[in-house]
Amino acid sequence: MQQKKLTISVLARAAEVGVETVRYYQRIGLIAQPQKPLSGYRVYPQVSLDNLRFISQAKQLGFSLVEIAALLQLGEQQCAQTKQLAVAKLNIIKQKINDLKSMSSALELLIERCPSSEVVEQCPIISSLSER
Repeated sequence: MQQKKLTISVLARAAEVGVETVRYYQRIGLIAQPQKPLSGYRVYPQVSLDNLRFISQAKQLGFSLVEIAALLQLGEQQCAQTKQLAVAKLNIIKQKINDLKSMSSALELLIERCPSSEVVEQCPIISSLSER
């Protein structure tokens, strides 16, 4: 069974990203751009598809493109360094969760102070947000 040639459009569709995303990742060095043959259509190797899928999954875990580039450079053999990056990302995510919980609690308190159907001279939420 012959594999389908991975032109940029086929590659993008298989990775569930846009063609412009593939081009952007090429410009910033996340995936390599193959040589343009005489036929005019670049054919991408399977590793390009693998890298695009890796990038998508890493983005879903909250890694930035800079962090993803570092992970791709480390490769599969650098488990200790990869773990350090993952632990650092996890700590950042946990801090963001704590910050969001604090924001949620503060908003809940403001909402409790606001009478739902009564006409008031000044809305407690607006007043609280205006205070220093």
